[in-house]
Amino acid sequence: MSTFNNEVQLVGNAGADVELMTTKSGISLVKFSLATNEYYNTSKGEKVKETQWHRIVAWGKTAELMAKIISKGDQILIKGKLTYSSYEDKEGVTKYMTEIKTREFNSFVKNEVASEEVPF
Repeated sequence: MSTFNNEVQLVGNAGADVELMTTKSGISLVKFSLATNEYYNTSKGEKVKETQWHRIVAWGKTAELMAKIISKGDQILIKGKLTYSSYEDKEGVTKYMTEIKTREFNSFVKNEVASEEVPF
């Protein structure tokens, strides 16, 4: 029987400065948006830029390192896995979220390239 992997790799730009949070149990956490751009030409030859926004999450030492290194606009590589969740808003409507749980990242803007792997 085959084993299938849940692995995502994105290269994009941070939508905001990454701010470190700490859970009630003392675990470090960051959440931020990553923009990826795709360019294509229409049938009329017009160049179009299409931006997709992705919700990035990181925990522990990876979160701490991301908060130190990543600033708004920085180009970064994210490797991780897709996670799905849902919750009810104030009106009782179910909302669905897709997030990328970061396993590893690289920052391309700084002189030093940051890379951190988190064991699952």
